[in-house]
Amino acid sequence: MDNTLRPASPSLQVSTNANLNTGAATGAPALVRSQPVPEKAPEARAVVRPAVQAPARRPHAFDARLQGDVASAQQARDYLERVAAQLESVKAALSAKLAGMKSGARDLESKARQLGATLAARGAQAGGSVDAQLAFSDGAPAQQRFRITGLDAATLQAAAPVSLSFSVGGAGGPQLAAAFEPEMTAEQIAARLDRTLAPVKVRAGLDSQRRIEFRTAESDWPQVRDSIAISGRGRVATEAIAPDLKIENLGSDNAEALRQNLRDVVQALERVRRSQEATSAALTAAGARAAQSELSAEDLAITAQDFASTAASHDYESLLAITSALVGVSRERVLALLGLR
Repeated sequence: MDNTLRPASPSLQVSTNANLNTGAATGAPALVRSQPVPEKAPEARAVVRPAVQAPARRPHAFDARLQGDVASAQQARDYLERVAAQLESVKAALSAKLAGMKSGARDLESKARQLGATLAARGAQAGGSVDAQLAFSDGAPAQQRFRITGLDAATLQAAAPVSLSFSVGGAGGPQLAAAFEPEMTAEQIAARLDRTLAPVKVRAGLDSQRRIEFRTAESDWPQVRDSIAISGRGRVATEAIAPDLKIENLGSDNAEALRQNLRDVVQALERVRRSQEATSAALTAAGARAAQSELSAEDLAITAQDFASTAASHDYESLLAITSALVGVSRERVLALLGLR
């Protein structure tokens, strides 16, 4: 006998044993409507389950920063390739001029102007991740290096014990205090400054000559430059550290000056080569991230359906979120991301 019970709701199926639809074996109809069993009969207690279940949405790892990192690295790679080619041209022209060749003297000035224009356009063309020293920072904005006039390790050691309070952003900014003891080394002083100023996105360290050097994101540099203050001194003067690459006196016949320019160009080329290697490593790592976060066809269909449903709604906040997310998504960025697949 078929013990299948069918309630009034068509979306539920009720069974009391595992031998369902046995009508074909017994000669009885496969579908038999039985009387409902009272709830108080424990031996006939039904197991209820949905007849049709909606597909479960599986969680997936989606790297939201991947597109931006890939676009930035590819823009940096393209920019560094142009800089490297122009540095090679300037290097060849300098060598030719030092050798007394007229062609070198004729080409050097125009090639140097071209290189200068490319360096000046770094902020717009390098993807925001190449700094003035032509160093590439993967996943981080380009940094501006600077010094604070009168603030160095020797001065703090001589004045110790002393406590300074820093602020960035005007009167409403946080007050950040740091104490310095007489026995502190230059490394310890720089580390103390680094920990103190980190909350306002300013970092500190020692340069190759063991002088205190600060850095902040280039986008934050104008605010830091115009508002950083120290208790007892008010707003302090800052000095941006200029790039190492300086090509000067190209029109002169001073052989020593030209040799110095040649050394600067060679050193800049070495930095650019290292940065190019870093961009290649970043793009390789991004390819691995893309493979790990790749969506299945089902996940893509669900995501597309959700996006279409949201875009078709009349909810202002949802539409605002969509339009805000699409700001800055250019054709080049989309092609850069698709280029990994």
